[in-house]
Amino acid sequence: QVQPVESGGGSVQAGGSLSLSCAASGRTSAQNYMGWFRQAPGKGREGVATITYSGLTYYADSAKGRFTISQDGAKNTIYLQMNNLRPEDSAIYYCAAGTLWAGSERLRSDEYNFWGQGTQVTVSS
Repeated sequence: QVQPVESGGGSVQAGGSLSLSCAASGRTSAQNYMGWFRQAPGKGREGVATITYSGLTYYADSAKGRFTISQDGAKNTIYLQMNNLRPEDSAIYYCAAGTLWAGSERLRSDEYNFWGQGTQVTVSS
């Protein structure tokens, strides 16, 4: 069983930076994608960035140029470096792992079946 655990959320002013980590015990190459998703109050869960087991990365338009997803050499910890944060980035950030296939939507939350508990990110103006 894969169990992601997020850490690193917090509060920051607009323009600041935060780094999130996700340690996914039990993750193997079978879970070929891991990603970060977020959910703001009253909104659906949206994909932010994903990374494949081999290291390919994909970003939502809102994250491009500001966020960077990466993983460690053991492939069981992923990171999200968030720079130039905006108030609209405020949300609970979730880490997820899943097995995706050709044609899967990489940033769609229901493609992923192992989820962490989430960590709060608050950006004040």
